[in-house]
Amino acid sequence: MRQDAVTLERFYASPLGSAAARILSTKLIDLWGDANNLSLLGLGYALPVLDAFGDQPGRSVAAVPFDHGPVKWDPTGRGNAAVSVGDLRLPFPDGMFDRVIVLHGLEETGDPRAYLREIWRVMAPEGRIVLAASNRAGLWSRATRTPFGQGRPWSRAQLMNLMSIGLFQVTASSSALYMPPVSARIVTAAAEGWDAIGRLITPGFGGVVLVEAVKRLYASPGGGAVAPVVDRVRLAKPATSNGRERH
Repeated sequence: MRQDAVTLERFYASPLGSAAARILSTKLIDLWGDANNLSLLGLGYALPVLDAFGDQPGRSVAAVPFDHGPVKWDPTGRGNAAVSVGDLRLPFPDGMFDRVIVLHGLEETGDPRAYLREIWRVMAPEGRIVLAASNRAGLWSRATRTPFGQGRPWSRAQLMNLMSIGLFQVTASSSALYMPPVSARIVTAAAEGWDAIGRLITPGFGGVVLVEAVKRLYASPGGGAVAPVVDRVRLAKPATSNGRERH
């Protein structure tokens, strides 16, 4: 059963949720830079991170599952909208979006492969996707009072394998949310510090795993490159498929 929109809105309006959105938004900006005139799709409940791009995209759409119920979003800029959708059939034409963000979507879908196939359909060739999912090894997947403690958590290897099966080429991966999932001000006010320390002491054990990939029209079995774990990256082009890590 999916979380309802009211619960999600309350979490992201709280100090803990606001800190989480800030950290995840920074990761996305680091990966993609600006989104000037691009077509951007947020799936699951991606509203808190879509806001980070402001009015840069040419189009910004928040596609929220029917099960969440109605959502409140006051987007700025041109061509923006929030719509209710089903997991396995998105109401968009083929090749519509240049960038896709999935947050609180993959963990609660009943068929991850079909879910990703439908996302692939609506993405433009060479479009980029970031899957952000609760980390199986992190503390946040056990924090049932937060949205990250709901549904099925994932490991980095599982996400990369899912992408590869779905005709995506993985280009980068990272972890985020190393702070404990508690609302104490000493934690939320220093969220960036927790993440910096966590990446040094316990890399890979953040509360959320993020994997970026590029849509491929064709992919050979096992042809995906090994994705480096990154903190701050700006990828000008996808990794090669010769089996070596991109540095």
